[in-house]
Amino acid sequence: MNSGKLLAGSTIDMSELSKQLGISKTPLRDALIRLECEGYVEILPRRGVRVAALTLQDVKNLYEIIGTLEASVILSCVDRMGPLQIERLKRLNTKMRNALVDEDFDNYYTLNLDFHNVYLSLSDNSELQHLIRNLKQRLYDFPRRCYIKEWELSNCDEHRKFIEYLDNGDPRGAANQMRDVHWSFDVQEKFIRRFYSLMAEQLKAELSHSAR
Repeated sequence: MNSGKLLAGSTIDMSELSKQLGISKTPLRDALIRLECEGYVEILPRRGVRVAALTLQDVKNLYEIIGTLEASVILSCVDRMGPLQIERLKRLNTKMRNALVDEDFDNYYTLNLDFHNVYLSLSDNSELQHLIRNLKQRLYDFPRRCYIKEWELSNCDEHRKFIEYLDNGDPRGAANQMRDVHWSFDVQEKFIRRFYSLMAEQLKAELSHSAR
């Protein structure tokens, strides 16, 4: 899935995969059960395993969960968010804009993760960090196939507003900015629909090509 060889909607041949990995079906089945719990695959009784595809409702749910969790981290770790962290956020956001100007989207994506990790890494709750990382992977990875430059520039503007709240000593405003704007499905819906429409077109084309 990380390499893009297993696409959303495609089936997994457990016998072939166990041969490729050089492992028996038992540990492979255990791994797939875990992936099903995390939402990556669907185990179909007597029909095999299918790579899960996100519905629009799934995306809405994930946005709500991520926004709530990130806001909680911001409020719980505000005492650890000092000038060094705020300055790092500013530098990363500037680098993100520069990457978009250069249309270096892969670098932009890495910088975006780094931006959010500035405050997420301050949390002592490793399970929460793992959960947020996993939810974001479900939204955008395996691998990411498209970008909407207008959306990414809008994200940078939202980041700038987030930093302003922190600079002004308003952690509640910063948390609300992340939850109610940056991770709001309603606010981002027009971009989300465009993004997943493009993803669906590309996945359909790739599935059609692989079936030939």
